[in-house]
Amino acid sequence: MVPSQTELLFYLGMGKSIAGITKFCVHPANKIGGKIIIGGTKNFWFDKIEEIQPDLIIGNKEENYQEGIAQLAEKFPVWMSDISNQNEALDMISSIGEITDTAPSAQFLNLQILSSLNSLKERKRTSVVYLIWKSPWMAAGTGTFINNWLEKLGFENVISESRYPNITNEELLRLNPELILLSSEPFPFKENHLKELQELLPQSRIELVDGEMFSWYGNRILAAIPYFNSLPF
Repeated sequence: MVPSQTELLFYLGMGKSIAGITKFCVHPANKIGGKIIIGGTKNFWFDKIEEIQPDLIIGNKEENYQEGIAQLAEKFPVWMSDISNQNEALDMISSIGEITDTAPSAQFLNLQILSSLNSLKERKRTSVVYLIWKSPWMAAGTGTFINNWLEKLGFENVISESRYPNITNEELLRLNPELILLSSEPFPFKENHLKELQELLPQSRIELVDGEMFSWYGNRILAAIPYFNSLPF
């Protein structure tokens, strides 16, 4: 039920056991063909899931919706993750390794991640706003996986509210961040949005970034670290 955990299951060698995925589960692109689409992360197609009769449903507290998960849990075994930082991501990998009998692969992945985290380059402390949505603007606040990455990268997230608060142009002007990051997902920010914000905040540096690298957990962390090190800011 979660794109990054679908990718992780393939990484752990569980591809043949995966029967259903969401329409947002797009990685690994060369392996997801033929899997039954069961709707979105917040809009399940229960009839499709009934057809599959899964032995296990894997979801996430933030990415899935409580009512849908509760309905599924009445008929099928459901395992849920709740991830807001890298340590919880490592715990999730270990847990999925245990419940899918891929513990050695999961343990090796965690060792690779821990080693790679040590290679993150140091940055000058920079105030930042990370936007995930437009109309209204929505930003990543405290208690999120994105915020945890920002902190590890040496940035100072000036959004003090928890989760994903709406913010206005006036608030952006008041916060006056040195850097604004525009995510590629869930809203697909493009150059025209960058230019719009640059007119509002001419003193801020504004950059488009790969949202998957900031918000996907599991084996994606291995790709995220070299990506972060390559960023020119």
